[in-house]
Amino acid sequence: MSVKRKDLFVSIVGEENVKDSQAQLLAYSYDATANFQSKPDLVISPRDTEEIAGIVKICASEQIPIISRGSGTNLAAGTVPNQGGLIVLFNNMDEILELDMENLTITVQPGVITQNICDFVEDNGLFYPPDPSSMKISTIGGNVSENSGGLRGLKYGVTKDYVKAMTVVLPDGEILKLGGKLAKDVAGYDLMSLFVGSEGTLGIITEITLKLIPLPISKKTGIAYFNSLEDAAETVSAIIADKIIPVTLEFMDKGTIGAVEDFMKIGLPLDAEAMLLMEQDGNEEQVASDIQQMIRIAEQNGATSTAIASSNEEAEILKTGRRAALSALARKRPTTILEDATVPRSEIAKMVKAIQQIAVKYDVQISTFGHAGDGNLHPTCLTDVRDEEEMLRVEQALAEIFHIAIELGGTITGEHGVGEMKAPYLEWKLGTSGINVMKGIKQSIDPQNIMNPGKMFAKETKMRLVINNG
Repeated sequence: MSVKRKDLFVSIVGEENVKDSQAQLLAYSYDATANFQSKPDLVISPRDTEEIAGIVKICASEQIPIISRGSGTNLAAGTVPNQGGLIVLFNNMDEILELDMENLTITVQPGVITQNICDFVEDNGLFYPPDPSSMKISTIGGNVSENSGGLRGLKYGVTKDYVKAMTVVLPDGEILKLGGKLAKDVAGYDLMSLFVGSEGTLGIITEITLKLIPLPISKKTGIAYFNSLEDAAETVSAIIADKIIPVTLEFMDKGTIGAVEDFMKIGLPLDAEAMLLMEQDGNEEQVASDIQQMIRIAEQNGATSTAIASSNEEAEILKTGRRAALSALARKRPTTILEDATVPRSEIAKMVKAIQQIAVKYDVQISTFGHAGDGNLHPTCLTDVRDEEEMLRVEQALAEIFHIAIELGGTITGEHGVGEMKAPYLEWKLGTSGINVMKGIKQSIDPQNIMNPGKMFAKETKMRLVINNG
């Protein structure tokens, strides 16, 4: 980027908020996605909405790509600057602006860590349910841009269900305010929902108001182990069919159990083929009844051993083990590719079996865990990006996993987003007409294609390659 352009940005945010050394640019050339990397031209840290609007106006005038970035935990290469340009960081916009006890809302800047929001509102007797596994480091702006889910998604929904209002800087630098603290609002198109999950391709979200709910009085956690993945999957369907909606109904296969136990030493049985983690919250009587019934259903469906956590500390250890699944698996081989194929709950057993068969077919190592209660499975491929032949087999395996998920009525992503990595598969899910509608929206809002370009929409050549491989 020319000195002249850099000076324009420095005049807005100050020299101390601009990074352009080769080491700094390299640090922001990748996110948590394996095998995707590209350096930006400049990295800047604005302090408020007005500064971002000024930055965007310069980028619009100079046709400079803009990539919004939080903590870089994206798993679909969504924050990789694949066309260079400008990375906008939110490390200077990390304040909780308001807690409104009367309207049960909290207003925050996009750089606030998700866990900090949860802790803050719980200290005030309230509850923000969305809890992505990366919540200790991921930012709320990233969660909104990706419409992140989490372990509690089965009962409480995902990020979009809690966004009440937002401020957005559009690609021309104009500031748009959407939503509010009101309970009802059907004035015009639901524009706010358009920006939630848009992955930074339509604008930059600079302020967010979230809905809160009362903190549940009680919660209990149970666990069940199985000798077959199918028995565990059938248990999930049986629990839901019994009209129980748990807070959490999580799944780990044998490979994941072994990796977590090796990592954390919490006493998980290494001979189990699968584990289900169950949690319920609410009033004490209902919680006790539901957790006991879920344990009974697990035993009726072949659970070899079951237990209910005897304390909050024990429950937290079990949940931490599940949250650490990716970190534990990542220690096994040089490259870890985490996916999130999602199917209807009734198809979980078929999907789990298909993943096993695909791993054997392509001779790749895949461990599976995930949010079994809402059908969101995370097949995790352990590989080595330096082995080109193996990486080709990995790509073929993942393409077939997405293909099977769609055939079962599912989708290519339940919470990680499309980004660049999954762009080749989006048309499989939406069809040509769906892609054309999305492109029309993108063109009307961002005609110069400066907002996170190269994401969502695959290049035609790569699309054909992946279809042939699949």
